[in-house]
Amino acid sequence: MTRTPPTTVTPVRLWRWRRNPLKRHSDVVEAWIVLAGWLLALLAGVFAGVLAAGTSQSAFTARLSQVHPVAAVLTDGAARTPAAGSGYDDGRVWAAVRWTDADGSVHTDRAKVVPGAPAGTRITVWTNRSDRVVPAPVTGAAADLQSALTGALVAPAAGALVWGAGWLVRSRLIRRRMAEWDEEWKQIGPRWGNLSGGRG
Repeated sequence: MTRTPPTTVTPVRLWRWRRNPLKRHSDVVEAWIVLAGWLLALLAGVFAGVLAAGTSQSAFTARLSQVHPVAAVLTDGAARTPAAGSGYDDGRVWAAVRWTDADGSVHTDRAKVVPGAPAGTRITVWTNRSDRVVPAPVTGAAADLQSALTGALVAPAAGALVWGAGWLVRSRLIRRRMAEWDEEWKQIGPRWGNLSGGRG
């Protein structure tokens, strides 16, 4: 007894774009939705990424315009180790500083400095319009890098959101097509069975 070799099914690529007597209007619509979904996802990702990077860069520029550096001195020696439970440890410690504005007014505040720095050490601190010490702004290459990273993170998220919307539309089309096939089979199925019985 000879054994029949298994049949290999070769998938037909891009069948929705080829001439096919079995192809339905919904298949063509689905093909266009898939194409449009990928194109819109790509465009949305690029647009959102560029917009996010630009917004981030604008935020850095706006903050830089609201603060300015001043030369200050430590009024007391800095501790040699950070205080326990002081939160994020960047290797520096808090110390009292003093600086004088251009109009001669004297200000004091606390700033992070190198551990163990003696009193009288000169440092540069950033202050806001209320003459309070604030963290140094992100500038230069660091600002450019953070803006680029922001855009790189936002771009795929926006693209995935658009692609997901297209996938939902496509899923509804698939369910509709399956329902159409089911209705047609209910009509053709009984006749197909009668034809098979007649041949037997």
